[in-house]
Amino acid sequence: MNLISEDILIDSGAQLPVYDAIYSTFDDFKFWDPAAWTKGHPFDAYQKMREVSPVMWTKTNKTLSGFWSVTKYHDIKEAELAHRVFSSQRGSINMGVPDRKNWRPEKLVPAAYNSLINLDEPLHREMRMQQSHFFFPAYVDSIRSKVEQKIESLLDEMARQGPVVDFVKLFSEELPLFTLCEMLGIDEADRPKVKVWMHYLELAAQFLSNPWQTFFAEPMFPFRFNSMVNEMFLYGERVMADRRANPRDDLLTVIAQSKLDGELLPQEFLDGSWLLIIFAGNDTSRNSLSGTIRLMTEFQDQRAMVLDDPSLIPQMSEEALRMVSPVMHMRRTATEDTVLNGQQIAKDEKVVLWYGAANRDPEIFPDPNTFNMHRDNVEKHIAFGHGVHKCLGARIAKMQLRMAFEQIFDRFPQISWTGQQTIAPNPLVHAISSLQVNLYGG
Repeated sequence: MNLISEDILIDSGAQLPVYDAIYSTFDDFKFWDPAAWTKGHPFDAYQKMREVSPVMWTKTNKTLSGFWSVTKYHDIKEAELAHRVFSSQRGSINMGVPDRKNWRPEKLVPAAYNSLINLDEPLHREMRMQQSHFFFPAYVDSIRSKVEQKIESLLDEMARQGPVVDFVKLFSEELPLFTLCEMLGIDEADRPKVKVWMHYLELAAQFLSNPWQTFFAEPMFPFRFNSMVNEMFLYGERVMADRRANPRDDLLTVIAQSKLDGELLPQEFLDGSWLLIIFAGNDTSRNSLSGTIRLMTEFQDQRAMVLDDPSLIPQMSEEALRMVSPVMHMRRTATEDTVLNGQQIAKDEKVVLWYGAANRDPEIFPDPNTFNMHRDNVEKHIAFGHGVHKCLGARIAKMQLRMAFEQIFDRFPQISWTGQQTIAPNPLVHAISSLQVNLYGG
C-alpha cells in the first residue's frame, strides 16, 4: 500500500488564491501562528468572519500556503459531508505540510501523516471498522469500573495536595492517559514512559513557537528530545511485533493485525495509528475536563443546577464540549474545483474548518457565548467533527467527562478556577497545559 506521506501535498508557499476571493480578507488574528493561540479561541475574530467573510482567504507566514477559513456551522457540515471533494488524505489534517527536507525528527513527521485520521474513503472506513469494537457502547461500559476507580484515586490525591492544586497536572492529563493505556493494552511498567513521551512531544510544539521560553522551563529538552523520540518508536516496533506474534484482547493487537487492501499495515502506519489514539484521545478529554471546570466557575447558575440535580451532568457535558471546542480545527484539501458558500475554491487549495467558530454560530446556538445546558439542540455541537470523520472516540471522551464530574461535584461541589491558567501554543487543540483550582471555592 502507498503511504500517505509519499503522496501528500507539500505547501508551495502561495499567498494568493487561484480564484478571486468574494469575501473580505482581514488579518485580525494570525491563525497559522502557534503563539497566537496562547489566549485561547479568538471568538471576536470568529464572529467577524462569520458575519462578513464566512469563507475567507487567509494568508500565512510565506513558508506555508494560504488557505480558506470556514467559520459557519452549515458550511463546515457541508464540507465534512462532501468528503470526496474535501479530502483528508491529499494534504492531511494539518494546517500545512512543510518541505520534506524539514521533516524532523525523521520518523515523527511521517507518523503524523500515516494514520486513520488522514485516510479517505474507502480505506478510512476499512480501518475504522477494524478498530470500532473498542469504541462501541458495550466496550465503553466494560471499562467504566476501572475509570471510576481511577477518578476516585486521582481525587484522593488532589485532596491530599489541596486546597489549591493544578487540575491539569493532578487530574485532567492523568485520567485520559490511564483510559487510553487500558484500551490499548499498554503494560503497567511501560505507562510512565508513555507519559514522558507525550510530555516531550507537547514540548516540541512549544519549542518551535518559543524556543527560549521552553529552554528556560526545561533546559535539558533540546538535548533529550531526539533520544526520547527514538525510544518511543523502538517501543512501537517492539510492541507491534509482539502483538502480531502473541495477540491479546486489546487495541494494540487490533492495530498490529489490521489490514488495508488485504495487506498488513507497514510500520509507518503502525506508528501513526497507536500514536494517533494517544494524542487524539488525550488532548480532547484533557482539555474538555479542564475547560468544564473553567466554565462552571464562570457560570455559577449552571453549577447550581447540576449540584441540585446531578442527572443534568450529561447535558452539562454536551454544552461544555460546545463552548470549549477542544479540537479547534481540521484541514481538508479540495480534490477538484468546487464552490462553498458562493466562493470558488481551486483544486489542491486548503480549506480549514474552525470548529470553535461553528459551535458559537448564533444561527444555530442563540446567545452562543452563554452556557445553557437546557438548549433544545445541546447535542448538535460539532466538537467531535461531523460525517465520516466524526471522532471514533467520542463515546469514550463523553464517558470520562460525565463520570469525572459526577465524582468531582460530589467530593468538591465548590471547586473553582482561580483565574490562573496556561494555554500552550497550539493551533490544532485548545491546549490547557495548567489550570489552578481551589477545591473548596473562594
